[in-house]
Amino acid sequence: MTTVTQMKCACESCLCIVSLEDAIQKDGKPYCSEACANGHTSGSGCGHSGCGCN
Repeated sequence: MTTVTQMKCACESCLCIVSLEDAIQKDGKPYCSEACANGHTSGSGCGHSGCGCN
């Protein structure tokens, strides 16, 4: 049996893969950063290199 330890960030436009252990959990979904978890209310991306989410 395999245990899933990583998932894509739940933010639609985000390309990040997050470790479920380190992810910010909101509404039962994993996010890579506060910006993604908050729906990018401030208009900034997650800040991870190569990712253009907003």
